[in-house]
Amino acid sequence: MKKLALFLGFLTMIGLTAVAQEDYENNDIQTLVGANQSVGGYGAISMQYTELQDRDAFVFGARGGITMGHMITLGLGGSGFFNDVQYNDATGTDISLAGGYGGFFFEPIIMPRFPVHVSFPILLGAGGVGVMSSNEDDNWDENFKSEASDAFMVIEPGIEIELNITRFFRFCVGGYYRYTTDVDIHDPVYDIPTDILRGFSGGVTFKFGRF
Repeated sequence: MKKLALFLGFLTMIGLTAVAQEDYENNDIQTLVGANQSVGGYGAISMQYTELQDRDAFVFGARGGITMGHMITLGLGGSGFFNDVQYNDATGTDISLAGGYGGFFFEPIIMPRFPVHVSFPILLGAGGVGVMSSNEDDNWDENFKSEASDAFMVIEPGIEIELNITRFFRFCVGGYYRYTTDVDIHDPVYDIPTDILRGFSGGVTFKFGRF
């Protein structure tokens, strides 16, 4: 994750250095494919990589909101996640963690009129996580069952480097930190630490709308 942070910092410096040469007094939103001026809102989908219990995990999210004055977006967002399946000798089943969270987000946007700029999305909400087991029956059908679960509160700040591709589309590369309340799953078989969901993630976001 240190490499991810250094990489994002490097990209930020490049983007800010490049756009510093532009004339910011121009009120048009500048894009990589022409200039425009628009205001409104957007919908977005995202894909992220993280680690849960030292195993690869993936987060798929969506969010949407209203952008005011080009400088801040307010809205709702949510994500679902799961990690790699691992065989558990004690139960004789395949085990994985899966869950989701969502809530309110706000997103300050720095110098949005430039073709490359930075935003800082912050999500505040709640979610749930469960230990999922699966095995095959005599007909080779996969059966899934929740073995244990718990709810949590979450705050997830992030930084995204945005590229204004067109007037209706932005592509973002981002890094995020997911901080949750303790996950309370008391089961010695699965050995779930209380801070299992806390950690960094990185990924890409596709935004569509009027910015």
